Amino acid sequence: MKFLCQIWFDTEKSKLVPQEKWDVLTQKCILSDNRWRDSGHLITALALRDPETAVTVRVRDGALSATDGPFAEIKEHLGGFVLIEAKDMRQATEIASAFPIADYASIEVRPAYSIQDRE
Repeated sequence: MKFLCQIWFDTEKSKLVPQEKWDVLTQKCILSDNRWRDSGHLITALALRDPETAVTVRVRDGALSATDGPFAEIKEHLGGFVLIEAKDMRQATEIASAFPIADYASIEVRPAYSIQDRE
């Protein structure tokens, strides 16, 4: 089974972390990702740029609307995601809890499926 692990940061608190700590954390995350990839559990992992770099796209009645920035003002922002393979939610949760980023963020683990293969 595939699981999407969404990495959610408290926007204000994450701004208070010194760059040196982010640099150390980044190296830990790279090592962790490589270990999970080698074990066959990690499919892909990507960080996301700051919410201010986003564009929100909507199509309503055939009309395109694109606005700068995130869809809504929220206290937390999506900072990245990891797609993993696990036998069940229990194993997926165990894997996600071992990600070093869990010390700085919340990780939402959600089962994923292909819409072509849905039951």
